[in-house]
Amino acid sequence: MSSVPAAAGLADWQDLEQGAPELARLGLARLEAAGLAMLGTLRRDGSPRISPVEPYIALGRLLAGAMTWSGKAADLRRDRRYVLHSVVTGRDSGEGELKISGLAAEADPGLRVAAKAWWSAYPPCRSVVFRLRIGQAVFVAWDIDSGIMTVHQWSPRDGYRHQAREYP
Repeated sequence: MSSVPAAAGLADWQDLEQGAPELARLGLARLEAAGLAMLGTLRRDGSPRISPVEPYIALGRLLAGAMTWSGKAADLRRDRRYVLHSVVTGRDSGEGELKISGLAAEADPGLRVAAKAWWSAYPPCRSVVFRLRIGQAVFVAWDIDSGIMTVHQWSPRDGYRHQAREYP
């Protein structure tokens, strides 16, 4: 389990896997298929910034790296709030959408190494790794042929729920 109590409203990927295994399975498949996701942060003036990242899961934690000088790294060091959205490659592709929001913190050195990610080629003075704590996770599954969308939602506070409905 996560080292932060559930009352804090934040969790790790391993907690998502335990609390909403179907959402975690679908979300991981999307992250692995694309290899990229879009990370939303807040600039110093409060305006949004969106940046591509390569998310990794290591030791039950969701991680994202950045070059130390990048805007997204500065944003997350100043304001820990983030949103992560899986990449969608076409308007009628039927690809599901993973949406996660929460708070980021610089990852412990052990997590940095465990991920075996791109940042391993750079010293810590050139790259920074963030542990993305989860406040809410949503996966929207699209059945294009039937016109049905299924929304899976999970948070450490409210648990798991899902709902299917017709669209548009």
